Amino acid sequence: MGLMDFIKGELLEIIEWQDDSRDTIAWRYPDDDKAIKNGAQLIVRESQVAQFLYLGQFGDTFTPGKHTLTTDNIPVLTRLKGWKYGFQSPFKADVYFVNTRLFTGNKWGTANPIMLRDADLGVVRARAYGTYDFKVVNVQTFLKEVAGSDHDFRVDEFADTMRSRIVSIFSDALANAHVPVFDVATRYIELGDALLPLINPVISSKYGIEVSSFIVENVSVPPEVEQAIDKRSAMSAIGNLNDYVKYQMAQGMAAGGGGGAAGMASELAVGFAVAKELMQQGGLTGGTPPPLPGAPAAAAGAAASTVANPDVLDPATVARMLGVSEADVMAEISAGTLAAKKIGSSYRVTRTALDAFLAQ
Repeated sequence: MGLMDFIKGELLEIIEWQDDSRDTIAWRYPDDDKAIKNGAQLIVRESQVAQFLYLGQFGDTFTPGKHTLTTDNIPVLTRLKGWKYGFQSPFKADVYFVNTRLFTGNKWGTANPIMLRDADLGVVRARAYGTYDFKVVNVQTFLKEVAGSDHDFRVDEFADTMRSRIVSIFSDALANAHVPVFDVATRYIELGDALLPLINPVISSKYGIEVSSFIVENVSVPPEVEQAIDKRSAMSAIGNLNDYVKYQMAQGMAAGGGGGAAGMASELAVGFAVAKELMQQGGLTGGTPPPLPGAPAAAAGAAASTVANPDVLDPATVARMLGVSEADVMAEISAGTLAAKKIGSSYRVTRTALDAFLAQ
């Protein structure tokens, strides 16, 4: 090997990055401790930016194209190196290539639930996830704050930092937006677009990155809240509880539940039991009146009255006969569907009135 071949082998004549990956954001050219030849060719492809660093300081930045490295087109590096009269000898510098294309389909999600004050549900915990697209818009800020001296910086190395920053901004924005959880599902696109002006100023100034698309795919509540919502929907579908009880009684009779007053009472008891369960699960009270003053004394008097006159019943006895709660009987009395006489603070139901109710 001749002297010229040896010198040529120690100098970099062509500097370029042929990126064959889809997730590399920044890449440092491997110089193998070689110097850059004066007049070397720098090739920067589309969606790339080349950044020179000299002794830890940012030098010249090159956009897509073919560049000849001479004193004329590296003024910053010339100034940093202190060449007063130009240079003719090789020089040392680090060259970083940064990919400025759009990186799409990056996932984000809340690691912990977000506490929201909802108009319909009160205080509720919500989780959210989606995707976002981003690109590097300030190469020097990105290299300084994110990539550092990493020779091959990839998307997954930055995913956790980006995710935590985006989730923090999303959580604050959603909490301050006061959008009901029931309405969020119909406003995913609107919510994502509204968050971009909040996310980008922070992301750009901190990391030199711009989020071009922010997509909210889902906002969910805890399973127990979902079950409560399903029960509320079921109650809305049922509608009038009195009609539902009658429907249940008719269905039971059609299936061979028995005839006559005894059979009707049995089927009504089943219907009341189902209605009671739905009311308890759905959190509906159905207009149940508040407890009456002196209820224990009234209950004792009612028991004595029942023994004295078996044709006059108190609500507790009617409830036991029908297999429902006393509150359900009081609800029917308050609604006027079960005739009763109020004596003092207590109610009395005659057997005739009960039979008339069962015959409805």
